[in-house]
Amino acid sequence: MKSIKILSTLLFGLAITFTSCKEETKAPKQNTVKPVTTTRTATAEPAQNTSGTWHYICMKGCPGGSGTAENCKTCGMTLIHNQAYHANANNVQSSSPFAAPPTAEPSQNAAGVWHYTCTKGCMGGSGTAGTCKSCGNALAHNAAYHG
Repeated sequence: MKSIKILSTLLFGLAITFTSCKEETKAPKQNTVKPVTTTRTATAEPAQNTSGTWHYICMKGCPGGSGTAENCKTCGMTLIHNQAYHANANNVQSSSPFAAPPTAEPSQNAAGVWHYTCTKGCMGGSGTAGTCKSCGNALAHNAAYHG
C-alpha cells in the first residue's frame, strides 16, 4: 500500500510539473524596422535650353525640335541628339536658335557595313535610325560600322 501511495504521489507530481511547464504561445514579434526607401525625382530637361537651342533636332535640318528622340513632325525621321544644347550659352554664337544639322555619314562604310541594321536580322539597313523596310521593326545602331 505504501508503494501505491508513493507511486500516485509521483504521478501526481509529474502531472503538475508537465502542466505548469507548458510554454505559452506568443504572437510573433512584429518587425518594427521599416525598410529604407529612397525616392529620386528625375528632373526632366526642357526641350530647349535658355538660348533656345533644341535638345533633339532633325538631321535633315527641318525647323523645330523636341525634348526627346521622337519622330520629326515635318519629315518623320527620328530626331537626333544635339550636343550644342549642352554647350555653354555664353560660348554659343549663333543667329539662329537651331543648331546646324550634323554632316550626314554615308549609309554604308567602305567595307559595305550598314550604319543601322534591323534588330530581327533582315537584309539591308539604313544610314539613320528608323524602321526596317522589310519587317517594320526598329533599326539599331551597328557598332561594326565604325570599326
